[in-house]
Amino acid sequence: MSRPKVLYVLAACTLLLSTGFFPVQDAAADTIQLRYANFPPAPTFPCVQMERWKAEVEKRTNGQVRIQTFPGGTLLDAKDMMDGVIAGQADIGCFSMAYQPGRFFLTNALSLPLDIPSAKVGSLVLWDIYQAYQPESFAKVKVLTMFTTAPANIMSKTPVRTLAGLRGLDLRASGGAAQILKAWGANQVGMPMSDTPEALQKGVVQGLFSSLEVMKDLKFAEICRYVTMTDTVIYPFAVVMNLDAWNGLPESVRNVMDDLRVEQAQWTGEYMDQHVEAALKWSKAEHGVEVIRLSSEEKVRWDALLTPIIDKWIEEAKAKGLPAEAIIKDIRTRLAVRGGR
Repeated sequence: MSRPKVLYVLAACTLLLSTGFFPVQDAAADTIQLRYANFPPAPTFPCVQMERWKAEVEKRTNGQVRIQTFPGGTLLDAKDMMDGVIAGQADIGCFSMAYQPGRFFLTNALSLPLDIPSAKVGSLVLWDIYQAYQPESFAKVKVLTMFTTAPANIMSKTPVRTLAGLRGLDLRASGGAAQILKAWGANQVGMPMSDTPEALQKGVVQGLFSSLEVMKDLKFAEICRYVTMTDTVIYPFAVVMNLDAWNGLPESVRNVMDDLRVEQAQWTGEYMDQHVEAALKWSKAEHGVEVIRLSSEEKVRWDALLTPIIDKWIEEAKAKGLPAEAIIKDIRTRLAVRGGR
């Protein structure tokens, strides 16, 4: 080989090395590192499911993928999660759609008072609806799974036994739950769940409307000694991945994550339902929390005030060009198929 050709080859190899395109055989370099952001504290159910998903991915890829998790808003906070993942600040993020009801309008239909009986059923139906309608709001990310909370109930410092006792009460809620509180005459106060413990301690709110696992996870049972069972509405969540990060994964890894989508939704729903039951039992045993169940006559009065919420969503959905009645009918049909009431 002539000297000019030798110099050309050496220069080309140097360029490949400097730009990272030269193949590297070192085993450590083949490990894929991903960052997974979450907003609530580590003991809460969205983070428990995150750690389970991480463990399953690492196991099923034989260690080819390593995932670093960031609970408690340490990488991205609740309202910045979706845009942060799109921008690549995190490879993966988990967020509550209730914090941005307009942005996730279609999937937030699961936040309507549609009598969803459990987190397991809600999680599977949410995934069904996402798959069926492929909303534009998720076009810039890869959706890894979806799940919901268990049905929401009222946790309060003072007992709520009737609509009259609820009117004017300052309660934390967001998304579809906020609309329900307004319909019942309570004062809805919007804030992330992570801000609620301090708000309760300072008297900014007198309680909250959410699923009951937080009675134990966030120690709300120490302040909210009353739980009024309404089993009215759920909060939908999504786990999404940056598209460039997703497209850069080997096909075998993508297949592992795809295989986990429905499995993770069901696992999270089942975990949530069991955890809520355990949290309520703990709250009664450790803090003497009183569980209030509405009489059938009182429950009818509460439910009658919620029908306009569904009607309003249908009108707004039509204005957005969505097949509103079909979506609501589809949700109810799938609830029946998945084991709903």
